[in-house]
Amino acid sequence: MAVSKKFCVKVYGCQMNVYDADRVRTVLCSRGWQEVGESEAEIIMITGCSVRAKAEQKVWSELGLYDSSWKKSQRPLVALTGCIAQRIGLSALNRFPYVRLVAGPRHIGFLPDAIEQISTHPKSRINLLDDDPREFYGLNFDSDNITIKRENKYKAYVTIAHGCDNFCTYCIVPYVRGRFVSRKPDEVLDECRMLIDDGVKEITLLGQNVNSYGKDIGLSFAWLLEKVAGLDGIRRVRFVTSLPQDFTGEIADVMAGNEAVCPSLNLPVQSGSTRILRLMNRKYTREEYTDKVRMIREKVPGLGLTTDLIVGFPGETEEDFADSMSLLREIRFDLVHSAAYSEREGTPAATMEGALPVEVRLERLNRLNALQDSITLEINRALTGEVFEVLADDFAPKGEGLLQGRTPSDKVVIFAGDESLLGQFVNVRVTEAEAWCLHGELV
Repeated sequence: MAVSKKFCVKVYGCQMNVYDADRVRTVLCSRGWQEVGESEAEIIMITGCSVRAKAEQKVWSELGLYDSSWKKSQRPLVALTGCIAQRIGLSALNRFPYVRLVAGPRHIGFLPDAIEQISTHPKSRINLLDDDPREFYGLNFDSDNITIKRENKYKAYVTIAHGCDNFCTYCIVPYVRGRFVSRKPDEVLDECRMLIDDGVKEITLLGQNVNSYGKDIGLSFAWLLEKVAGLDGIRRVRFVTSLPQDFTGEIADVMAGNEAVCPSLNLPVQSGSTRILRLMNRKYTREEYTDKVRMIREKVPGLGLTTDLIVGFPGETEEDFADSMSLLREIRFDLVHSAAYSEREGTPAATMEGALPVEVRLERLNRLNALQDSITLEINRALTGEVFEVLADDFAPKGEGLLQGRTPSDKVVIFAGDESLLGQFVNVRVTEAEAWCLHGELV
């Protein structure tokens, strides 16, 4: 017996998962499906991340929650998608009878049809896992000309590339998202124009290695970034995530020469120790990284610089960890996305000698976070009294009558304002600073 066309989407992980889930949501709604709350949904699509063990465990726990409901009513049916499906999809199919569909990220274009199939044939089970990471399967939809449904009306993500060819020894991305491939530039630009026509003021370009764009099709990321920034009606352009060895002076020149391109950059370093970087198969030294940062800061005034950093990698000595701490003091990042090393089965690092006890990894993580929090707070406090143009993009999560937005350098600002300001660019003076956000008042 077919199920009703009521669905719910739950997303865990990176912006690319959000983007992919939004595309599926858009097509289903265009076909007459109704998006409802989880308790009403007949089909639940979970799009999950598998980059870290903690994210994977969260999805396993989520799947287990449907057991009692299934035993009572044979509902809901679950579609597990994204890179986590590529990694654990077969296990989930075998373990949970209500998991009816598993689909890797490179089958994204087939998902709407597959979901409709399990809705009309609830006993069917569909496996759309990628057999070869070099193949690209169904990345596009028949309905790519439909404006993508988004939670935020004023900001949008646009994926410009899929996959990764770098094979860092700790990272599972090339195995679950496949090899690197750039989207056709016309597809990217057409999607951006459609979003602008729909009222989007800020677009973030996405890729595992966003500035590797074009290497496989004879173009460059700097070229695409300039094209997007030159579109009529766009006010702000951001991009994540950048690969240090592929970030060129040409990209920095485009950032500096285009008012729409925000002076914000995430440039993952992963370790301050050249020895550990070599073990990670990162293709630069500490010195090359710091030289790159110096070049970018010289070209892009007011740059907001963030990074990703792993502590407790196999073989990391106290001296190696001290190198990471000293890098924070030297570079003075605005924010650091830090993590204790997490083994991912199938990666070279998972079987390396010198694995550190979990308590050592966490202790180092706490020390690093304490240092970075103090640096971030100092940087933010120095902004007190300054005025920034902010896109009022949403209500603040806590506090009635408060809105939030981001500065061009990507700092969150919370300020008093009413709903009429949403979607507007406003000037805000910083009155107070915390490590994670700024507080301000309308000018």
